[in-house]
Amino acid sequence: MAASDRWLLPEGVEEILPPEAFRLESFRRQLLDLYSSWGYELVITPLIEYLDSLLVGSSHDLDLHTFKITDQLTGRMMGVRADITPQVARIDAHCLARQGDANREGPVRLCYADHVLHTKPRGLLASRVPIRIGAELFGHAGVGCDIELICLMHETMDTARIGQIHIVLGHVGIFRSLVRAAQLSVDSEKELFDALQRKAFEEIDYLLDSHVDDDDIRRMLRELSRLSGDESVLTQALDTFGTAPSSVRKELAELEAIALGVKKRLPSISLGFDLCELRGYEYHTGIVFAAYTPGYGRAVAQGGRYDDIGQVFGRARPASGFDSDLKVIARLSQTQFDTIKAISAPCSEDLALANLIVQLRRDGERVVVDLAADEEPAHAVHGCRRRITRLNGQWLVQELG
Repeated sequence: MAASDRWLLPEGVEEILPPEAFRLESFRRQLLDLYSSWGYELVITPLIEYLDSLLVGSSHDLDLHTFKITDQLTGRMMGVRADITPQVARIDAHCLARQGDANREGPVRLCYADHVLHTKPRGLLASRVPIRIGAELFGHAGVGCDIELICLMHETMDTARIGQIHIVLGHVGIFRSLVRAAQLSVDSEKELFDALQRKAFEEIDYLLDSHVDDDDIRRMLRELSRLSGDESVLTQALDTFGTAPSSVRKELAELEAIALGVKKRLPSISLGFDLCELRGYEYHTGIVFAAYTPGYGRAVAQGGRYDDIGQVFGRARPASGFDSDLKVIARLSQTQFDTIKAISAPCSEDLALANLIVQLRRDGERVVVDLAADEEPAHAVHGCRRRITRLNGQWLVQELG
């Protein structure tokens, strides 16, 4: 490698310089304080661990995005985490349960904010080292859990001042139940799933006509693929699935209850529905939700229900959660954080000056000692708008002109 190329970073990997680092850290603290105010406890998960623990119960997509390496101590395969949710699920299922705390038998609220690593970007201009920040709620199967998390996701966007926010709800269980009623083969289900994700309507219709014999189920699957839009979609869905299998009607009633609960808490929320949104189909078990904003082509935050993810760790529990990329939040936010107005101080052994610097720092001030000058700083240290000077035998903080 030429010397001139040594500063280059891999594609999708970036350095974060002081102004942006300050902004990201300010958002991280602000949002974790928000989650704490709702009762969510912070956890920090390992950056790297054995693959058979890291990927257990996870989707094939997550496997493809996980960097794999060999542990030089044991020879076992390890992975750098590409998602934090499975790790948090393990903490609830295994680590907290092992502590024997009776309070941990009920609902447990956990949150996190840390880097993950992806083998390739998940979208155009996306970072391969996003900072995932999110919240997970374990141990409650009722719609109240999902309502709380959707409202918290919305408040996350509101706190970060993202701007206009539109929340979209879906339910993977409806598609799953209809596919089961249609008795599709594994290959046919995969083809239909792929066509639904692309909203390739002609292809969807062809697949349904070719593989689904039941006229009513075929009609429902066809209409499901078109059920996307504003709140009127829910009314259409209730009419469309009036004669559907009981499992579909139950899942639709659940979706309706969640929507009503969210609207009750947030009357002015912009709410939409996409019943063929099957993101995370391999592990989501029910409601899925996402936050969008104009001018950004992907979800800013997303989540859903993934019951029984802890079963592989010996403790099957209902669970729901959401997360977002802190870098995306910072980029889209309209918030401006003012850096602390620093004070420059001369480099001196004077005890009174040293005591003043200590006190100023304890009071929350940022004091930078100018190592190039003594007594009177000859210039303003970078980022300093005030300086400590001696006046009539006393050290005083003065504004720079």
